[in-house]
This record gives sequence, C-alpha cells and structure tokens, in this order.
Amino acid sequence: MTALELTGLTKSFGDATVVDDLTLTLPDGSLTVLVGPSGCGKSTTLRIVAGLESADAGTVHIGDRDVTAETPRRRDVAMVFQNYALYPQLTVARNIAFPLRNAGVGRAEAAARAAEAAERVGIAGLLDRKPRQLSGGQQQRVAIARALVRTPSAFLFDEPLSNLDAKLRVELRTEIRRLQQQTGITALYVTHDQEEAMTIADQLVVLQSGRIAQSGTPEQLYRRPANTFVAGFIGSPSMNLVEGQVRGGSFESGALRWPAPGADGAVVFGVRPEDLVIEPDDAGEGRLDLIELLGPRYAVIVEVGEHRMTAVVEAATVAAWDTPPGPGAPVRVRVRPGREHLFDAVGGNRRPD
Repeated sequence: MTALELTGLTKSFGDATVVDDLTLTLPDGSLTVLVGPSGCGKSTTLRIVAGLESADAGTVHIGDRDVTAETPRRRDVAMVFQNYALYPQLTVARNIAFPLRNAGVGRAEAAARAAEAAERVGIAGLLDRKPRQLSGGQQQRVAIARALVRTPSAFLFDEPLSNLDAKLRVELRTEIRRLQQQTGITALYVTHDQEEAMTIADQLVVLQSGRIAQSGTPEQLYRRPANTFVAGFIGSPSMNLVEGQVRGGSFESGALRWPAPGADGAVVFGVRPEDLVIEPDDAGEGRLDLIELLGPRYAVIVEVGEHRMTAVVEAATVAAWDTPPGPGAPVRVRVRPGREHLFDAVGGNRRPD
C-alpha cells in the first residue's frame, strides 16, 4: 500500500489562485474525498496529482517517490473520469486490457486479467460489446475495471458518478467503496455531492477557495464543524445558522431565546435540523410554513420572526400530534440540550466548547 503526500500545492490560472498552499496526507489504504462547491479547486488538485496539470509550487509524493516532475504514465496512478473516457472502437475487453497492453503485457495475460477485473465489477457478460452498446452505469463499470486491472499505486476518481441517475449513483458508490477496501489501494476521490462524500470517505476534506476548510472523518466534520462554511456545507438539509447575541447563558435573536453556553458576545448559533424540536402550541413563538415528506421523516419549515429554519421530524412524531398543523399554525421551537453549535460572528470559526 502507498500513501500520498501533497505539500504546499499552489496553482493559478491568470489572476485566479485555484489551489492555494494545499498540504494533505492520504494514509496508506485510505479513501480520501475532496468535496466543496464549484471552483473550490478539488478537480485541479486531482489533476495535479495525476500529472495532467503542473503545480506552480509544491510537491507530490506517492509512497517514497517525489513524482512532482514525472509524466502521468510514470506516476503509476489509475484515473476514473466523469465522462468514462472509453475507446469507442474497442470492445469492453480491449478497453479494460488497454493499459496492460500499453505497458507491454502479453495478449493472453492481458485478456485474462481484463476478464478477472470485469468479473469483480459485475460486467463479465459484456466483454464483447462496444461502449455504444452499454448504459451509462455499465460504461462507468468498464472504466473502474480498467483502473483496477493493473493494480496501481493509487486510484484517482474525478466526479465519476455525476452523469448517472440517483439509483445508479448509490449502487456504484457502494461498489467503488467495496473494491477500494478489498484492494487496499490508496484513493483520492473528488465530488461536489456531500452526501456521496459522507458515505464513502475515510478522510473527508472540505475545500473553500483552494484551501482546506476542514479535514477529518465524516463524523468529525458533521458533529464538530470548524466554521460556518463547513457547518452549512456538510449535512442535508443543511445546518440552521442564525446571527445573534449570547447574554447571560441565553442566545437572543429577535423572538428567539435559546440556552447557550459560553462568553457573552456576538455569535452565529448553529443547530442541525434533526436537533430542532417543533411542537404545536397555541402560545408558540413560531409559525409553520411548510411540511415536506422525506420518506420516513418530514422536513418542517418554520418561521420565527425574521428567521426561517428547517427541522427534521420523524413521521411517527407528526402522526402523534393531536391536530396536524397547517401553514401558519403556531408552533414552539426549541433546541435539544447540548446540540447547539456556536461560531464567532467575525470569521465564523467555531467557539471553544
């Protein structure tokens, strides 16, 4: 197994700095996911690791090798692209075997290893077909098999599922995670989909304007976001963030009054939708705006003064309400004890607990 080490990577296009002094270690055998909004530098970082872009500054180490100046071919990485990048004139078998043949592996051995890789990704029955005869999901499985076939030092995935429908995305992200764990090959995976990132990552890295906003396990980022950017980006529905003041152990913002620990001062109060409790109450300070079904749960959107917030409520809880509230119905809004997140009003960094 091989670790990847990125140190001080910087890349600009014209006046725009896309990757800004990025340093990151990918542990042996791990799957690290880069996630963030469009333009945050995640795909550029991946392309620098692959050797498809050159960094203006910084180094890339794969294992004990400094590959910063190496060509893509000499880096011993396998890349899976968003658009599959299959050769239309070749059969599935020959597409999978292509990197082996290109490396001088004999025809018989390459065919046998291609068939084995196809079996691992569930396309053994498609080896004689051309790419145009395959669905999008099948084409991406061919691309994954091609990456697997030569046991590279690292896998690189550039938004591999973004062209697929929702059901296929769930199916293939599970498959990619299973194959990565089975092979133990270190992987760097880029996506804009934070749900996908949370599901498969050992290490999750949120990028903002070319810099690392926070890295850690998915649970660490979800439970203890380092700043308001990560708090708002990770989680669906996203965290409710409300500006206000802490005074004497209470957070105040308009009609809101919630318990809050810590020093007095201006803050951003954060609460996850599942930690916001909504209860029908004629004397409640909030007004219900909308209820949206999310399978076994509901997203309940409420307004308290000028603030609009989302709570996630179990369907059984809604069913137990004596009178199902409609739009405009009064509700009480409270936060589960100890589930609040407090951030500095200036800079947005998490306050010490």
